[in-house]
Amino acid sequence: MPATRNDTLDLSAASEAVLRFEAMACSAEIRIANVEPARRAPLLEAAAGEVRRIEQRYSRYRTDSIVSAINAAAGSGIAVEVDSETADLLDFAARLHALSEGRFDLTSGILRQAWDFRAGRLPDAATLAALCQRIGWQRVRWSPGPAPRCIALPEPGMELDFGGFGKEYAADRAAGRLLAAGVRSGYVNLGGDIRMLGPRPDGRGWALGIQHPRQLDATIAGLELSGGALATSGDYERYLEVDGRRYCHILDPRSGWPVQHWQSVSVVAPLCLAAGALATTAMLMADQALAFLDGQRVPYLAVDAAGGIHRANL
Repeated sequence: MPATRNDTLDLSAASEAVLRFEAMACSAEIRIANVEPARRAPLLEAAAGEVRRIEQRYSRYRTDSIVSAINAAAGSGIAVEVDSETADLLDFAARLHALSEGRFDLTSGILRQAWDFRAGRLPDAATLAALCQRIGWQRVRWSPGPAPRCIALPEPGMELDFGGFGKEYAADRAAGRLLAAGVRSGYVNLGGDIRMLGPRPDGRGWALGIQHPRQLDATIAGLELSGGALATSGDYERYLEVDGRRYCHILDPRSGWPVQHWQSVSVVAPLCLAAGALATTAMLMADQALAFLDGQRVPYLAVDAAGGIHRANL
């Protein structure tokens, strides 16, 4: 996919090239190094094209996306056939639902109908309760088996929303395109969720910063990373404040209310998809989060509601 007029392509450095663009409601950056000059622009544009393909395929805002087709059939009794890529993501969502004891739920996106973070007011309790009645991955008709595989939402008004891991999956897919082309130095950064391609040309890791959840022009920690991925989930991206209390966009599907226990959780894992899913699940698990992350044996940094820092191997 060719670069758009809003993309910024920097090929001026001797050994590095950078493409900056907007996608998936965030600022994105893809940086590659140790690549022949003639290959840099086509490789960067192909990687950005993969990000945009994922956005188009799984956006709930596009009427031609597979997600919209599934949601439009809710309550009709019609099962929608999905391709192998979508089936893999749905299987991943099912595993996350079980791992999180129901807290990570692909059907909980409908809660956005009650929460308007720009309006600055809390939702009506009755509205939330009604929406919660339409949430529940365990009610979705989706079972393992050979192709063709189909999915059906049993009740009108139920929806799937891939926003909980779509950006991280796109980072992995873009990185995969570059790795397959032989790129071994650089990274893909989608709004702070980062998948590494390999170390800097001199062998050092890339210096990364973790966003401070209360000082948006500062970092709370730094690290060097050569491989794997870093993802952060926090209460600072979208929120409203009422009577001095913060209500963020990370919503517990069991109650419909925002999480309160953590300001942010950052996780390092081999894939960005895994790092992001674990970070968000930890945010949802409240006081069980650290035990959960320790059980997953991943490096992490968590900032509690009082600003205290908890970390393991990071």
